[in-house]
Amino acid sequence: MNDAEINAAKEHFGKILKEQLMRVEDMKASSGWMDYSKLDRLVIGVVGGDGIGPFISKHAENVLKELLRDEIASGKVEVRTIDGLTIENRCKQLKAIPDEVLAELKKCHVVLKGPTTTPKKGDGYPNIESANVAMRRELDLFANVRPVRIPEQNVDWTFYRENTEGGYILGSKGVDVNEDIAIDFTVATTQGSERIIRLAFDHARKTGVNRVTVVTKANVIKRTDGKFLSVAERIAKEYPEVKWDDWFIDIMTAKLIDPYRRADFKVMVLPNLYGDILTDEAAQIQGGVGTAGSANIGSRYAMFEAIHGSAPRMVDEGRAQYADPSSMLKAAAMLLNHVGFLEKGRKLEMALDLCTQFEKRIKMTGRSDGATGEEFGRYVLETVERKDLEEAWKKASS
Repeated sequence: MNDAEINAAKEHFGKILKEQLMRVEDMKASSGWMDYSKLDRLVIGVVGGDGIGPFISKHAENVLKELLRDEIASGKVEVRTIDGLTIENRCKQLKAIPDEVLAELKKCHVVLKGPTTTPKKGDGYPNIESANVAMRRELDLFANVRPVRIPEQNVDWTFYRENTEGGYILGSKGVDVNEDIAIDFTVATTQGSERIIRLAFDHARKTGVNRVTVVTKANVIKRTDGKFLSVAERIAKEYPEVKWDDWFIDIMTAKLIDPYRRADFKVMVLPNLYGDILTDEAAQIQGGVGTAGSANIGSRYAMFEAIHGSAPRMVDEGRAQYADPSSMLKAAAMLLNHVGFLEKGRKLEMALDLCTQFEKRIKMTGRSDGATGEEFGRYVLETVERKDLEEAWKKASS
């Protein structure tokens, strides 16, 4: 290795460090949370994405519009379609989020987003950044919140995954020092760790759950994970009524599939990469990644999405109309809850439980031997409108 290679790597790291220091100052200057109740009109953006995204997003949009029909008619809510976040347009412009799309996103208060394709080696696309990672950074959506419920197993988990730090936020900014050495970076800040951990403890207190589990690998990754854990230790002192503990990510993945222990966990908070891994595992336990929705929350904006990918193979094979919209419908329920339509969100959640876990009158297979996404969307909507919805849900979940 020569001095020029070392100096180039140092210069690259210096630029990253300056960016992150500026981000810390931005967090310090944050002006507080959006109050949706004070808006004259709430603007909900719907982004189809690509692959199966436009199909399942349309079904979720239809349900959302029906639930909000009175508010839309009165002008209190506007549902706005945002185009252009396709893999083709992103690759054409060589941007994770094209400028005109980002501008439209920033005109919305909340966004319901379909899956988007992230290029990988060998697929023929240019190496652009993940649209999700870029959106979380651009809109400062620091909290990825994913609920997982399995009533018959007494499982009721809520995951708080940090969204704007860790390895993902710098995933495209590593450096090939030379042909022998490649280095990637991860980052943890006091401010970034504090706000996600505080959100998790607040949720535990508000809901009466009063149990938080902090997940790291701080015994090995001592600086960044160590900071995350030490911040948790400090914040926990402000919530004396909330019982808390910490687990390492490797054993935590095992405990989620332990039928004797998993019901003990309630609220879990963890750095970005570990959150991505653990929430996919949790969704699979619930019934598959197609059954779980995800919220990406910041103080000014919020985005709600399916947790699975864009499934381009389904499109290539002509099966996109059979894609399961459950995850997008769950995301729509989370959106309703977040902006204050709690009763509507609760009804949609109960309907999804009945349709996906209990009654299952329509079967989704992803193929022609099962229902289409449109048929399933109608099934959910009919269930939402049932007069005996709550009674049926209580009976089924008891």
